[in-house]
Amino acid sequence: MEKLIQFKDLSRFTSDVFKKMGCSNADAQTATTTLLSADLRGVDSHGVARLSGYVRLWEAGRINTAPQIKIIHETPSTAVVDGDAGLGLVVAPFAMQVAIQKAATAGTGWVAVKNSNHYGIAGCHAMMALEHDMIGISMTNASALVAPTFSKERMLGTNPIAVAIPAAEQPPFVGDFATTTASNGKLEILQRQEKEAPKGWVQDMEGKATTNAAILKENGSMLPLGSDIEHSSHKGYILGSLVDIFCGVLSGASYGPWVPPFPAYVPMPENMPGQGLGHFFGAMRVDAFRPTAEFKAEMDHWINRFRQAQTVEGYDKVLIPGDPERESEKMRLQAGIPLMNSVYEDLRKLSGKFNVDFI
Repeated sequence: MEKLIQFKDLSRFTSDVFKKMGCSNADAQTATTTLLSADLRGVDSHGVARLSGYVRLWEAGRINTAPQIKIIHETPSTAVVDGDAGLGLVVAPFAMQVAIQKAATAGTGWVAVKNSNHYGIAGCHAMMALEHDMIGISMTNASALVAPTFSKERMLGTNPIAVAIPAAEQPPFVGDFATTTASNGKLEILQRQEKEAPKGWVQDMEGKATTNAAILKENGSMLPLGSDIEHSSHKGYILGSLVDIFCGVLSGASYGPWVPPFPAYVPMPENMPGQGLGHFFGAMRVDAFRPTAEFKAEMDHWINRFRQAQTVEGYDKVLIPGDPERESEKMRLQAGIPLMNSVYEDLRKLSGKFNVDFI
């Protein structure tokens, strides 16, 4: 069962909770906008369903709700940002804005972030570049839940990559994907629904295939994009590793099996190198490569041709990355955001905890 909640009501409630945690009005609004972008775009695993998780991290002293976010190293086109253990939902927009500002003067801007926390959906940050006629790139590392090819040990996070590319008349191309067969959030949804995981998503603690959606609680692990070596899991492993190196090793954040876990009840890894979660952002001014109008016109041509591609039986169209999320956003702004009963009850408990009006 699901409950439909209007976006404005969910936004007001979420902002009130962030304020009760100690966020300034501006940071609470930034965090709310970032978090709920996932719900609007149909990525329910990374939206308000995670709000109680942020609260628990704050209660455990792992999130600083009044951070002094600052640039600690920079060149004309690059920077390293220290998030001061702030909400990734606030740190990431700050860092992406730095990348955009550098691209405005240098043509491209690249920002690595350390000492941050979970930042919501990657696509939200990459899309910030679109209104500036720039291509946006966003990556983050995450707590180790993923076993590399041939391993039964969890070494990497789901480590998403997002790229947003502007067009003219057509909607922008927005690719946003985990480097695993599925995101951990989708496993969490299956657990709430008491359903099994599709074959190829996870393995047990001995490295054997399983469909148990709760296997991570039994020391199992998620699988890289491709699922197994016969289906090129080494490619997903490589992609996840690149994200981890760009976000963790390059920034000075923690990396590999030392990335701080999202669940507050999970002990922090011992002998951790670096500080906190790491992110990596890029902004590229289109006219640093060719005239913007020409590029956007040819992006329209590219998109239109792909839309016209012949489809296999059972499908009526070829999707452009970003289409499903854009359609979801349009629908949910009008009809409301569906919340599973378990999520709704989590929010009800937060309402009582913080004495804020419920949705």
